[in-house]
Amino acid sequence: MERAEMLAYCLAKPGAWLDQPWEGDEVVKVGGRIFAFLGSDSGKPTVGIKCGPTREVADEWLHRHPGDASVMPYIGRSGWNTLRLDGGIDDEELTEAVDSSYDMVVAKLPKRERPTA
Repeated sequence: MERAEMLAYCLAKPGAWLDQPWEGDEVVKVGGRIFAFLGSDSGKPTVGIKCGPTREVADEWLHRHPGDASVMPYIGRSGWNTLRLDGGIDDEELTEAVDSSYDMVVAKLPKRERPTA
């Protein structure tokens, strides 16, 4: 999957919007919270997403895709992984992972901040 395709997929989610909280890095948020880290255009295309409610659950990705999934620095202990877009993870599995990350983040938003559609 191309980075542009992943960005478009993320932005098509209800209430999703693009932010650049750090110079050169793009993230997609819903409400005020990030559900996908896309980094910059340079380097290997990846997406950082919440892969489980705990580190133990998110570790399943590391076992299934050892060359294409890694623990995200700093927030990995909370179940966040980095997934390669141009590796061995198929597009459908990548989009399902984004859907799951989005759903987990939306569930933690206050009701007034949750998208209606």
